[in-house]
Amino acid sequence: MRFNLYNDVKLFFQDTYDILMRHEAQNLIPLGNVIIGNEGKDKTDWRDPANWFMATVSDDTGIRLTAIMTPPYNLTLYATDNQNDHEAVACLIAGISKNNFALAGVMAENTLAESFARAYTADKGTKYSINKSQRIYELLKVNPGISSVGHLRAAQENDMAFIPYWIEGFNSDCFGTAPSVHRDAERYLYHISTGKLFILTDNGTPVSMANISREMRSVCGVNYVYTPPYFRGKGYATSCVAAVSRIILERGFSKCVLYTDLANSTSNSIYQKIGYKPICDSLEIKFNPTFD
Repeated sequence: MRFNLYNDVKLFFQDTYDILMRHEAQNLIPLGNVIIGNEGKDKTDWRDPANWFMATVSDDTGIRLTAIMTPPYNLTLYATDNQNDHEAVACLIAGISKNNFALAGVMAENTLAESFARAYTADKGTKYSINKSQRIYELLKVNPGISSVGHLRAAQENDMAFIPYWIEGFNSDCFGTAPSVHRDAERYLYHISTGKLFILTDNGTPVSMANISREMRSVCGVNYVYTPPYFRGKGYATSCVAAVSRIILERGFSKCVLYTDLANSTSNSIYQKIGYKPICDSLEIKFNPTFD
């Protein structure tokens, strides 16, 4: 097994793109990252490849394991064709240790995530815990009969009165962070400027949002799905996600993809009602230092 560390995102894209495309929907996050890095058009926040960790593990048959980390986010892994190879995992960990990279956590398909976490924490003398059990869904067609509530429109700059609070509300629900709005408005204006953030209104009142993310060859993601607590249970999230999903399909993408927290039975039910089908389960694992 050979550990290959990349400093050139274009070379990393060249070597890994076709491999990641074998499971395009499953690899929404790493594929989206390598596409962003290769295009080099947007280096906002975490999107600058100069700060990324990019590596592969290969043998005589080709690449067996692909790894990418875009700080401050966790390491993301893909085992080629989902064939988990313990030798490849060990080789990756040796390469990470040799180059003194620090990892806060890992996200990957269930089996691979736990295999890596066990080996990594054993090597480092640390412990790990499962932060989130996730399910990846894809949609080919919005189910007929989904009720349409309210009116969908693109987010506008004058929505800054509430969008920062909604984005941090989403982050709090999704990542367990404290819902604190940052004074730097640019991180919120960025989402408006892309033209991909959509707001559902009901009689003129904003009630829900969803964002189009990571446009790939045939797949496009949906994220930042959020409805304030006092508007929940009224069908707004269902209507909003269904409408955004239709927009994606109308733009020529064959699939919509989104991630859910398996602990949130409501969101999983909503997405399946719309027509999303589960394709893969993944784990987000964090590494906890020990102080024995």
